[in-house]
Amino acid sequence: MVSKDKATGPLRGVRIIEFAGIGPGPYASMMLSDMGADVVTIARPGQWKNDARNFVNRGRRPVELDLKKKDDIAKALELIGAADALIEGFRPQVMERLGLGPDEALKRNPRLVYARMTGWGQEGPLAMAAGHDINYIAITGALDSFRSHDGEPVAPLNLVGDYGGGALFLVVGLLAAIIEARSSGKGQVVDAAMCDGVSNMLTMFHALKAMGRWTDEAGTNLLDGGAHFYRTYKCGCGNYMSIGAIEPQFYAELRKLAGLADDAFDAQNDRAKWPELQRKLEAIFLTKTRDEWSKLLEGSDACAAAIVGLFDAPKHPHLAARKTFVEHAGGVQPAPAPRFSRTPSAIQHSAGVDALQVSDILADWGDSPARRARA
Repeated sequence: MVSKDKATGPLRGVRIIEFAGIGPGPYASMMLSDMGADVVTIARPGQWKNDARNFVNRGRRPVELDLKKKDDIAKALELIGAADALIEGFRPQVMERLGLGPDEALKRNPRLVYARMTGWGQEGPLAMAAGHDINYIAITGALDSFRSHDGEPVAPLNLVGDYGGGALFLVVGLLAAIIEARSSGKGQVVDAAMCDGVSNMLTMFHALKAMGRWTDEAGTNLLDGGAHFYRTYKCGCGNYMSIGAIEPQFYAELRKLAGLADDAFDAQNDRAKWPELQRKLEAIFLTKTRDEWSKLLEGSDACAAAIVGLFDAPKHPHLAARKTFVEHAGGVQPAPAPRFSRTPSAIQHSAGVDALQVSDILADWGDSPARRARA
């Protein structure tokens, strides 16, 4: 049986039940497992494919339960009774209809943190509607801010909604509630909605708008491609460089190293001049290849870095030196993050494990948070 004993991270000893889903829930569970939590995934029969290459499912111990059967519901409640937290990502009321909603779960385990991950949240006009990352970030204004040069909105993969506004807020909320439960003895429900999390991440831009430093027109602002010193440039080889020389001293370094002697570049913060200076820089970056620009600028205070392909990233010298990627279970995958000096995170095992029996998990856990509280 796959054991929890390999865990070394700061969450070692924390027990989490994950109801198998897609998107932010599995990613949050991966992070929690990497940090040492014992994550048990409840999947439908045949749902767990035990494919070692499905890196996001790493570190879990799966069990298969048919939640349409009373006996399997009872087994799920047994696991819930011994857990510190639960993660589910179904539409509102699905868990309630199964008999596994917060009321039943907290009755079984009063200290349980019941974390609910959705796109729209547990309430509101869209709460019961289907959707995906692109829809959730659309209503927040985030998607409107990611635009190509011709003005078309461009989806930023599923990083902003599923993972940024979803999984990371789920992890923060779940851990905060676990800390609180340890002092109060009481669990609670965490409503993690992507539309809420993404909106929260946009706080700075609402502040800039309030201070008159951000316009409604995408592509005209400091961080959305409007500024000539904070954007990407095509190089002579067809590849790209990223430039982020915001502060005056970094802008001065960019000018020195890139040979931007033209007095026009003195007007760094004159927004009216940004389009003209962008055109000048576009012509300049076409005079060298990306590798030539990288050799000239990368590692300096010009705040410049070559844009590398997604699957070339593990070979970048900086990421290679930090061991940001690891070879595990026959594939190259991102290493656990963040890093801890005393209780290091680690990949507990690959996703290529067979489903276990609930009795195996309960025997391994041995006791429950409720019993521990009374002890």
